[in-house]
Amino acid sequence: MVILNWNGKKLLEQFLPSVIEHSGSANLYVADNASTDDSVAYLSEHHPEINIIQNKENGGYAKGYNDALKDLTEDIFVLLNSDVEVASQWLDPVIAEFEKDPYLQAAQPKILDYKNKSFFEYAGAAGGFIDTLGYPYCRGRIFDTIEKDEGQYNDISPIFWATGACLFLRREAFWNVGGLDEDFFTHHEEIDLCWRIQSRGGVVKYIGTSTIYHLGGATLTAAHPRKTFYNFRNSLLILVKNAKGSVVWRRIFIRLLWDGVAGLRFLLQGKFGHFLAVIEAHFSFYSLIPKFLQKRKQWASNLKYATINSVVWRYFIAKKRNFNNL
Repeated sequence: MVILNWNGKKLLEQFLPSVIEHSGSANLYVADNASTDDSVAYLSEHHPEINIIQNKENGGYAKGYNDALKDLTEDIFVLLNSDVEVASQWLDPVIAEFEKDPYLQAAQPKILDYKNKSFFEYAGAAGGFIDTLGYPYCRGRIFDTIEKDEGQYNDISPIFWATGACLFLRREAFWNVGGLDEDFFTHHEEIDLCWRIQSRGGVVKYIGTSTIYHLGGATLTAAHPRKTFYNFRNSLLILVKNAKGSVVWRRIFIRLLWDGVAGLRFLLQGKFGHFLAVIEAHFSFYSLIPKFLQKRKQWASNLKYATINSVVWRYFIAKKRNFNNL
């Protein structure tokens, strides 16, 4: 189990004890992304049982984990955010499912909000999906609408992507598809990874019999324009890289139009930073198209990646706010 840390001493102080207490005999690592605070000194002094991996630079989520995992030999990796509290016996149901299903390559538990434990948490909730235009949504969370946990997702179910907040992976599958794509830096890299895993015959599941509590926004809050930038840019890049066929270009064009509407909405709401982030995301996307066309030659597949055409239409126009009503 690897926790990626960057200047997160306070988070380690708050959340690491629950991970240590409830993770049994699992090997625990903290991968430090070149922190400038005293995170490493704190770990050495207060948690000598933790294995420390010191990355040479802050390469974001993708490079940080790629660097941290390259020398590990455990059969199952658990990529866990530093702002997560875990429940008792949280590992057992997920590991049991990996042992039961040889095709299972990636999974996530139920993710509830640390600040309001009766509700799902934004980043992952009860498992992720995307629509044909690349917009992500979750069981239990569509855009800013968060469902209350009433046991409606206490199942084990195939999903399209598992969240990077708590991502279980078979080591062999992770490296067979080349690990995380470092060009994403952060946000949506887990969607890209799960897409590639499935294109090679792997299965991704949600394990609702395991529960964690995620604080969320520890690195970039939802209100931060940089998060908007990465979300808009990277969700376009995953389509270029992974969706085979000429129809993807029509979908990207429609998606760019919807993004323009979203940008205008930000502007009308007075969120000028987010409006500029959408514009910057598009120009960054255009600049990366040649590089991702090269990736496309290797990774584009006929995998059916969406079950609905537009979650934007269903949410904002048809007013479908609950996953089970989509």
